[in-house]
Amino acid sequence: MKTNAVEQEFLKAYDQFADAIFRHCIFRVSDREKAKDLAQGTFVRVWEYMSQGKEIDNMLAFLYRIVNNLIIDEYRKKKDESLDRMRDEEGFDIGTESMRDIETKDEHAQALALLECLPDKYREALVMRHVDGLSVKDIAHLTHETENVISVRIHRAIEKLKTLASYNKTAITP
Repeated sequence: MKTNAVEQEFLKAYDQFADAIFRHCIFRVSDREKAKDLAQGTFVRVWEYMSQGKEIDNMLAFLYRIVNNLIIDEYRKKKDESLDRMRDEEGFDIGTESMRDIETKDEHAQALALLECLPDKYREALVMRHVDGLSVKDIAHLTHETENVISVRIHRAIEKLKTLASYNKTAITP
């Protein structure tokens, strides 16, 4: 493929998928700056791959594979950090945050904690469908599963989340 054609294809992919990749990153890592770095790193790797003259059959699947690998690498790096350092970075100043901001952060943390209780396949299907906005057909193509399998996983994930959420409400209230 000629350099100009590669550049055009890359720019088209960036324009079409950059926002979705960023949303996926921010949802998975809950840190805007880290999400920007991961999304940028994804497109850097795509550019490097394409500039070597290699063809990409399904750009969306390729992007999600790269970004998910980068996110896994990020989690592996995070395991090496001390808990004290993480607590210091994630702390908040009560004087500058409104009660609503604190409640929103708490709800977000609770939702993420519930998602972490799901099996990986359920969580990934649910996130791709309801966070990334992908169709069941697209998810099936990306994961090499049938549409029926993906629909069942999403349904089971939602049912499990409902059960976990109701359990958490009864466990918290006296």
